[in-house]
Amino acid sequence: MRILYFAWLRERIGVGSEEVTPPGTVTDVAGLVDWLRTREPRYAAAFEDISALRVALDQEQADFDAPLAGVREVALFPPVTGG
Repeated sequence: MRILYFAWLRERIGVGSEEVTPPGTVTDVAGLVDWLRTREPRYAAAFEDISALRVALDQEQADFDAPLAGVREVALFPPVTGG
């Protein structure tokens, strides 16, 4: 699974994207974020408050309770505003 990080999330983690293979117990976006938090302190800091984040699965906006079955790409980003 490819994970894309945008804006300040990318800055905190230090990479724009990565390929990961989460354990089989990770079945939804919230579980993925919980697992990512355990990887390193920089991930824990980046995902401290997920209410400040949005997610897209295979380029379709989704919620954190969305299942990951069959998903190839997860994008995590802060809310975007236009102006």
